[in-house]
Amino acid sequence: MKQQHRTVIKEYVLVLIGATLVALSYNVFLLPSKLAAGGISGISTVLYELFGFSPAMTQFVINIPIFIIGWLVLGKDFGGKTLLGTFWVPFIIGLTANTPITITNPVLGAIYGGIVLGIGLGIVYIGKGSTGGTASIAQILKKFTGKSSGYTQLIVDGVVVLSSIFVFSLELTLFALMAIYISSKTIDFVQLRTSATKLIVIITEEEEKVQELIRTGIDRGLTKVRSVGGYSNMDKTLILCVAEQQEAVKLKGMLQQEIPTSFVIFLNASEILGRGFSIDKYYGQKL
Repeated sequence: MKQQHRTVIKEYVLVLIGATLVALSYNVFLLPSKLAAGGISGISTVLYELFGFSPAMTQFVINIPIFIIGWLVLGKDFGGKTLLGTFWVPFIIGLTANTPITITNPVLGAIYGGIVLGIGLGIVYIGKGSTGGTASIAQILKKFTGKSSGYTQLIVDGVVVLSSIFVFSLELTLFALMAIYISSKTIDFVQLRTSATKLIVIITEEEEKVQELIRTGIDRGLTKVRSVGGYSNMDKTLILCVAEQQEAVKLKGMLQQEIPTSFVIFLNASEILGRGFSIDKYYGQKL
């Protein structure tokens, strides 16, 4: 039960952090650059440009019916975190409305606004929440289509941005599209938490020697798979090992020196779950 409580608290904290970044991306980059980068924020940007409506109040009012739909479709747990994100984003937008730190260049606004927005939304999604608005719609689409969060966010935001072309210039609309594309890729990057971790695939006839190099040289575990060479038709061993970037470089040097005939492949691993990565490396010992 304590572990469950810690997990829930962590998820709510992630929603708060992510929602804060979403709000800051709006006030610092998107609104000053006049970029309607999708979502309710894009709609509020259009209404601010046309009528001078408060973006914070606009987002709050529009989010209410969308929140109710999301709560009914995605469940009470999601609804609680979305409720937090729904109120928190306009609150921070209103709180930082007069920030002196603003970017009016649409190129910089699209690039860095998209990155900060994507990081914020990615963190919120890791916390299994939403910032309300079209982010909730994107999560609903994800549930029913099986597509990634970044992809569904791109589709929903794209519709909003294309409709804003009647208010802003074509040039600003294209920059806004660039911003949501960048944010969608950033969302997926943050959710996968892509790192420099490497999956090392070694095909060799000297499995004992390779095994010793991995264990003593970089102190990592491994998995052995019996295989047969397609050309030689000889029995070989396929060894799988996951290591950090520096460890992979060290192992590469040792293999080239000790067993140069081994066939080695280094692959990028987006996320590793298990002992030595997401949990303690050794049983009963916290490092």
